[in-house]
Amino acid sequence: MNYEPVIGLEVHAQLKTETKAFCSCPTRFGAQPNTQICPVCLGLPGTLPVLNRRMVEFAIRTALAFHGEISKDSVFARKNYFYPDLPKGYQISQYDRPLAVGGYLDIETKVPSPPRGEGQGEGATRRIRLVRIHMEEDAGKLIHEGIPGSEGSSFVDYNRAGVPLIEIVSEPDLRSPEEAGSYLRLLRSVVQYLDVCDGNMEEGSLRCDANVSVRPEGSEKYGTKVEVKNMNSFKSVEAAIQYEIDRQIQAIAAGERIVQETRLWDADPQKTFSMRSKEEAHDYRYFPEPDLIPVMVDAAWIEKVQGGLPELPDAKRRRFVEALELSHYDASVLVSSKSIADFFEKTIAIYNKPKMASNWILSELLRYLHEEGRGIEQSRVTPQLLAEMLRMIGDGALSGKMAKEIFKEVYQTGASAVSIVEKKGLKQVTDESAIAQVIDQVLAKHPDKVQDYKAGKEKLFGFFVGEVMKATRGQANPQKLNTLLKTKLSS
Repeated sequence: MNYEPVIGLEVHAQLKTETKAFCSCPTRFGAQPNTQICPVCLGLPGTLPVLNRRMVEFAIRTALAFHGEISKDSVFARKNYFYPDLPKGYQISQYDRPLAVGGYLDIETKVPSPPRGEGQGEGATRRIRLVRIHMEEDAGKLIHEGIPGSEGSSFVDYNRAGVPLIEIVSEPDLRSPEEAGSYLRLLRSVVQYLDVCDGNMEEGSLRCDANVSVRPEGSEKYGTKVEVKNMNSFKSVEAAIQYEIDRQIQAIAAGERIVQETRLWDADPQKTFSMRSKEEAHDYRYFPEPDLIPVMVDAAWIEKVQGGLPELPDAKRRRFVEALELSHYDASVLVSSKSIADFFEKTIAIYNKPKMASNWILSELLRYLHEEGRGIEQSRVTPQLLAEMLRMIGDGALSGKMAKEIFKEVYQTGASAVSIVEKKGLKQVTDESAIAQVIDQVLAKHPDKVQDYKAGKEKLFGFFVGEVMKATRGQANPQKLNTLLKTKLSS
């Protein structure tokens, strides 16, 4: 029997507010443990929460970008559970009256593959519906290792307790690990464009839980879902979902019953393992938060936030394809990261050659960055430096081959292409008389090959080009070299 996976994702996005959800403590990542806490976020007796308006604005911005319906009034609730990382013994969240309901993301289900160029069509899209987007506060962080002399002990850092979150819950519309990866990548890209979350999965500011089940193909009834946690990268999300799909299918085939539970992903053995039985909503004993009034969002506020939304990835990709004549694949890669898209647009604002800029960013710059594990924000090559080098290529001062060598040094040192060319004396030779003189010398040196060429061995043309390039240290202008060489060989 063939089985179909059914996948839904719950994504927690940490909001880029300066202070916490219900107090004025800072939200700076990496601070010394337990230095960004106060009686309010620790839930000490006699304290009262005060709602962070910026948190609500960021949540509205996200919901509008995902086409959700904003509730005129939403209510905070107390979600009771007792973990060491939750100092109050409950989490302030939203339950039956969230900030926004519905919405969707359109994902590509077939991603065009390189090399770039003709024949790359736009992939098919699928609409993944959203259940809700709601606001809540984060819990603290448990530390089980890494502290000298603490073997066998656990510690808790409450700095993260109270940091504002939004939870974005999808319908179980995803049907493969690849679709889940595409959905999560697009979601991260959108929240980065909105500037509401930095999307850093390694630091935990974007976290994903997956609800995975399987059912016989053609069945309308859902199977028993299992929640998978502890995935801190796109790769681990896809791998964990695939493992869980395979595990459930094998268990059913062996006559076992799938139980509803929470499982953790362990990236080392590439397996999930059981953490606890999955709680139902009633287990948390939700009830309205008595210390916070309902959040009232009027039409004027929604209209103001809507008017401030930036150009989002889909719209930017369409503009790159239609206005800048980039391929769908190139445009998709450029807009996948706001930082990359910004770098590209700053480059063409200085030297307006979109296709050339796109080629160098995608084929050279991103390759070097990937090899070093760097983001484009950490690149020593700036838009100004890249645009300067592209202009030299366009003006004929650099050949493509020379430019690749120069670019490598620009990347490694952050020096300008102009200064590198001047220091090494690598400026391209464009003087036709100088190139013609070298061609004459090469042809005079190889009279037998000239005769062979004229007798029909046209492949020798490449030999002559190589000899001239060798004699000019690769500095002869290729176009002028080819034109002059053809003229002389045909005379």
